[in-house]
Amino acid sequence: MARHKRAEFKALVAAIRKHRDLAERLDLIYGVAGSGLPTAVSILIRMPEIGQVTREQAAALVGLAPYDNDSGDHVGVRHIEGGRERLRRALYTAALPASFRWNPQLMALYNRLIAAGKGHKRALIACARKLLVVINAVVARGTPWLAEPPKIASVPAT
Repeated sequence: MARHKRAEFKALVAAIRKHRDLAERLDLIYGVAGSGLPTAVSILIRMPEIGQVTREQAAALVGLAPYDNDSGDHVGVRHIEGGRERLRRALYTAALPASFRWNPQLMALYNRLIAAGKGHKRALIACARKLLVVINAVVARGTPWLAEPPKIASVPAT
């Protein structure tokens, strides 16, 4: 059974690689640390509008946008809902190892949220959203992801 699924997955990747525009987007998504090939394929297939929507729209489409539960003076908790469940699950699953080992930005975000008293699952949902936002920006710009943002050259004081 596992060999059969692996063969199907390889055939799917080969079919994607035949189309230059899809192959370029797949390479950009796969280039983000923490986004493995299965996650990259899942994003490419289940969210064809990646790179063409704002980060808020992307998070809402996947179901990773925080919604409030406020009414009058009552301030309720924030929660996620709706969206594309299978894609949300893929991003959540990718965010777990990415926020502990692969992606320095997600590791910093996870540690900052845990230090602020947020729970493990809440921090992972935030990391999954951040991963999606980064992937969306990378595809929109068409430039590969960099682990460290470029240093801004300092101008000497005169």
